[in-house]
Parts: sequence; structure tokens; C-alpha cells
Amino acid sequence: MKPSHSPVGSKRTEKRADSAAGVLGLVATPIGNLGDITARALDWLKSADLIACEDSRVTQVLLRHAGIERPLVSYHDHNADAMRPKLLARVAAGERVALVSDAGTPLISDPGYKLVRDAIAAGLHVTMLPGPSAPLMALALSGLPTDRFLFGGFLPPKPGARRRAIEEAGRAPVTLIFFETAPRLVDSLADLQAVLGDRPAAVARELTKMFEEVRRGRLSELIAHYDEAGPPKGEIVVVVGPPEEVEVATEDVDTMLRRALATMSVKDAAATVSAATGKPKREIYARALQLGALELGKGGA
Repeated sequence: MKPSHSPVGSKRTEKRADSAAGVLGLVATPIGNLGDITARALDWLKSADLIACEDSRVTQVLLRHAGIERPLVSYHDHNADAMRPKLLARVAAGERVALVSDAGTPLISDPGYKLVRDAIAAGLHVTMLPGPSAPLMALALSGLPTDRFLFGGFLPPKPGARRRAIEEAGRAPVTLIFFETAPRLVDSLADLQAVLGDRPAAVARELTKMFEEVRRGRLSELIAHYDEAGPPKGEIVVVVGPPEEVEVATEDVDTMLRRALATMSVKDAAATVSAATGKPKREIYARALQLGALELGKGGA
């Protein structure tokens, strides 16, 4: 008989892990609607010896809503280096320390990464209480491909650095996700169009809140809208679609391949033509081999 994998057994395993002494728990919190907090996250916060948060005033709103009173300590970019060893010492001493961000999943554009890295290096137990995530919600609502994506965090505020970041991210044939502020939105959309072309995109704001909005269209259409309407209110996620495949005739592919093969190996020629046409490298490589065989056949005739 195969061993049982019942849900009851899974819950027992989870309970043992979460109740173990000395745990750093990464707790996802709502990104707007307080009703999105999970029951498991609430249980963890209630049982934590200490909650490390970005801004205690923001976290207190959630805790008061849930009727939770636990000690809080600030952990943010400005004090992370000093606070990190203190938090790790408390976990090492057997306490349950919860890490939360102001909104959403910890470690996404906040200083939690180094805390987790050092906890793992010290052999401490780290667990995750998953929940809301603005980038994933914006991706799902964008109507753009979700099979492969890249999250680029906040785009740099200066135009030159912003365009370099966009160019670097744009090399990947995936959907791109960025955080942005309202005052810089139009400039960032313009840079995205200038570097990537007029790709399909979406601007999501106030996710899970009363005035939630997802505006979809070409980058040029979104620029025109926000130029006229002005900067939107709320927190913003920009989602940009991957490069669109352009239909290239077989004759054109053959011409490009023959030119490339005149100076390159079959492998390099296939890679070059694949990048230029958006067609799969395997397909182009196979065609390059066929062309090579045809040329040999002509030469032997």
C-alpha cells in the first residue's frame, strides 16, 4: 500500500513546524482590503513574541482591526543593519518573530531579504505565511501573458538610469512588472515605449480597495490617457507585455539565414535570425541545416 497523503497529515506537519521554538515567520498582509488577511496569518501574529514591521502606525491599524496586541519593533531601510542582529538573537533564543511589510508580501521591495539570508546562514528556522501580492494581482488582471514574467521593482527616478533598467529587462521575452509612483507614471510609460516599442500594457492602481482600477491598452494609449487625465491616485503597478511575434515569410527567413551563414556557424546564424524574427531557435536551426544540405546538393549536381 502507498503511504497516506491525507490533508489531516499535512496539517499535523504544518502545525509542528509553526509551533517549533525559535522561528522567523514572514507574514503577508493586505495591500488595501483588510479582509484579505488569512486566518493562518492572524493565528501566527497572535502567537508571535515580537512583530517586526516597517511602520508601526500602519501595522497597528491591521492589529487593532483583528483585535491583536503584540509587541512591535520597527525594521526598515534606515535601521536594518542595527536591528537585524537583535531580531536574529531573539529567534536564536527560542522566540517567534514575525516580519511584516506595510502591505503585501515581505521581501518584495523591502529590506527583509538580508534578514532571511542571515537567518538561514545562522541555521535558524524560517517559514512563510503567504498571502496578498500586488505584482501578482496586477499580472493576473492585466490580460497579458502570465506563463513567464519578470518583476523589476521600482524603476529608477532618473531618466537615464530608468531607460537602462528598461532596456536590460526588455531583453527577456517575458511580461514585465514594475512599481511606479503617480508623479513619474507618464515619464516611465514614455520611456517604456521609447525603449521597448508600443507594446500592450496595463496600469493597475488601488488594488483590492474601493477605487481599484486596471487600465489596459498600448503604451501610447496609456500615455495619451494619463497626459489628459493627470496622474492617478494610489499605489501603481505597471505591467508590460512581452515582444510580439512578427510574422515573417519563409522566403525572408531563408534570405536572412543565407546571409548569416556566409559569415557565421550554423548555431550562431540560427541564434541571430531567431532573435531578429522572434521565431523559435530550434525551428530556425533546423531550417539552417536544410539550407546547408540543399546548397551541398546543388554543389554536387
